Amino acid sequence: MLRVENLSVAVEDKLILRNINLHIAPGEVHVLFGPNGTGKSTLLGTVMGFERFKVLEGKIYFKGKDITGLPCNERAKLGLGMMIQRPPTIRGLSLRKMVEICGAAPAEVEELAQLMDMENFLDRSVNEGFSGGELKRAELLQLMAQKPELLLLDEPESGVDVENIALVGKAANRILSDKNHAALIITHLGTVLQYVPATHAHILYEGRITCQQDAPGEVLKCIEKDGYSACACKCCISRCQESQCGGVCLKG
Repeated sequence: MLRVENLSVAVEDKLILRNINLHIAPGEVHVLFGPNGTGKSTLLGTVMGFERFKVLEGKIYFKGKDITGLPCNERAKLGLGMMIQRPPTIRGLSLRKMVEICGAAPAEVEELAQLMDMENFLDRSVNEGFSGGELKRAELLQLMAQKPELLLLDEPESGVDVENIALVGKAANRILSDKNHAALIITHLGTVLQYVPATHAHILYEGRITCQQDAPGEVLKCIEKDGYSACACKCCISRCQESQCGGVCLKG
């Protein structure tokens, strides 16, 4: 589904990501942990093709196709969809029309809006005057209309209450009910994992993926107990012992 190989990325000439390697197969849900400022949103934005993220080295493949040079809209057409932390307001474009643009038939718009408790927002401009939870639900509504094969969620718990996190899970699971679809989710608290079962976990620390495990719950427990640095180092040492780390351990 997604193959990221030896990816290095800069933002405004500052190196953010170093030699990232990540493989996501159909049906998998990967969760990405890491402290603020370590490059998690940069990684998702680079996969989605946002222009501010400059690829210095490496390649991004989606369903076997090299998409490294493709613009964001072309990647969306191929089947990538992303929920960002701060979506823009689009005055003059109704949410109803936006959901139709994303792929929903007119008759389907009302059904999807009911699932996200957004029926009363359909004829308002996209995101205009929306609260934090309403912004999240509006984006999820658009994603359900798009039905992306690879779902990218950037901190879906940020700024929302438990009820809205449950709606995030409801929408994500609807998209992922197709077993050929997959997801990559950034989370700090891990709350979303109560609603969206993850299959793999990673720690992004100091611009590198230092931990790759198939036990997301154990990785989260390690982070909560010992912190990102210690947990990333433990994972890295373990990978070194298995000759998997490529010599990029945090402690040399």
